[in-house]
Amino acid sequence: MSDKLTQEKFDRAVLVGLNAFSMSQEENATEETMEELAALLETAGGETVGVVTQSKDSPDPRTFIGEGKVAEVKELVQAMDANMVVFDNALSPSQQRALTEDLGVAVLDRSALILDIFAQRARTKEGRLQVELAQYKYLLPRLLGMWKHLERQEGAIGTRGPGETQLESDRRHIRKKISKLEGDLKEVRRVRATQRERRIKNEVPVVAIVGYTNAGKSTLLNHLTGAEIPANDRLFDTLDTTTRTLEISDTCTVLLSDTVGFIRKLPHHLVEAFKATLEELEYADLLLHIIDASNPQWREQAQVVDQLIHELGADQTPRIEVFNKCDLWTGDIRPHGEGIVSISAKTGEGVPELLAAIGKRLDNGARRVTIHLPYDRGGLLEKLYQDAKVENVEYGETIDVVAVCTPKVIGQLGPLVEGWKPHREPWEE
Repeated sequence: MSDKLTQEKFDRAVLVGLNAFSMSQEENATEETMEELAALLETAGGETVGVVTQSKDSPDPRTFIGEGKVAEVKELVQAMDANMVVFDNALSPSQQRALTEDLGVAVLDRSALILDIFAQRARTKEGRLQVELAQYKYLLPRLLGMWKHLERQEGAIGTRGPGETQLESDRRHIRKKISKLEGDLKEVRRVRATQRERRIKNEVPVVAIVGYTNAGKSTLLNHLTGAEIPANDRLFDTLDTTTRTLEISDTCTVLLSDTVGFIRKLPHHLVEAFKATLEELEYADLLLHIIDASNPQWREQAQVVDQLIHELGADQTPRIEVFNKCDLWTGDIRPHGEGIVSISAKTGEGVPELLAAIGKRLDNGARRVTIHLPYDRGGLLEKLYQDAKVENVEYGETIDVVAVCTPKVIGQLGPLVEGWKPHREPWEE
C-alpha cells in the first residue's frame, strides 16, 4: 500500500459520522471525534471540505448511514469537488464497497486513515514492519472491493472463472506476507527481550512515557534529555520508540522511553501489530502518563490511555500522572495530589518536581561509597562491576574503588566499605 496514498490522490474530503442508539459510546461519532478526524485528515495531508453527521436508531446494513443520507453526501461531494469521503466510524468491507459504488469516490474509515498516517510516519525497520502487518490485515477482507472487474460477475453463473482465481491468488499472497511479517516481528521481540534482560541485569530502571497523541511526550523527552526529536503540533508525530539515558540524581540513572501516542478508536489490528513496541510498557519500572491539561477533553483522553494500558497488561506498573501544558491551564486549581505532577514541558515549569517524583519512586537506597579491597580479595572487583556502578579504581596499598552501590551490596562488603557501621536495631543501642 502506498505511503503517499492520502497526499497524492485524496486532497479534498467530506467527513461523515454516525451516532446510532444501538452502538456503544466508543463506536459513535461525536462533535469531538469529528474534530479529531479532521485533524487526522490534515495530518495525512488532506483538507476537509464538508462535514455530514447522521443520527439513527441503528446503522443501515448496506450503506451504514441510509440511502437518503448517501444521496446528501454525494451532492456535497460533487458541489465541493471532493475526491474522497472519510467515515469516523468503522465500516465493514461490504459497506465500504457499497459506499464507494454509490458515491463514485474513494471511501475510507478512521482505521484506514490512521494506517495511512502510520505508513507515512514510520522510519525504523521495526516501525515499518509493524505498519505493513497492520495494513495487510486491514486489506485482506477488503480485497474483493478492489477487484472492479469482479463486481459485475459477483453472484452470477461463471464466477469461478480466472478473475476469482486471481483474487484467491492475491489472498494467498497476502496471507504469506502476513505470516512472514509476523515471523520478522517475533525476531524483533526476541532481540528486545535480550536487551531487556541486559538492562535488568545492569539494574537500569526503565521509565516509559505514554499518553494521548499530541499530549507533549516528545517535547518532554527533548527537555529532559536533550534528544532532538521533532516535536510538532500534529497527531502521531512520533511512531518509532526513542530511548535516552536520564540522570535523575548522582546515584540514580534511568532509561527514558518515548512511545507511540494513543487515540480514540485505535484500530485493534494496529494495537496488535505494535505489540512489539508497546509491550515495553509491561516491563517498565515506571510509567509517566502525559495528559494534555489544556485540552477540555483531557479526562476522556486519559481514559482511552488507561484502557489501552489495561489491554497491554501493564495495569500493575507504577505510574505518575503528568499534567503537561499547565501554562495553558484555564481552571482555578491545577491538578495535584499523590502521584500527580503539573508541568510545562515547553517552559520547564514543574520539571524539577517531576524529576524528584521519579527519583522518589525509583529510589533503591543506592549511594556512592569508597571500598578498600585487599589484593587477596581482588576477585570482588569483578563482582562489583556486575552488581554496582563502578566509577573509579585506583591501585595503592589496597584496591580503592568508588562505586554507587545498593544497600544489599554494601551489606555484603561490610567493613571493606569506608565508614561502614553494622546495622543495629533500636533495642541494641
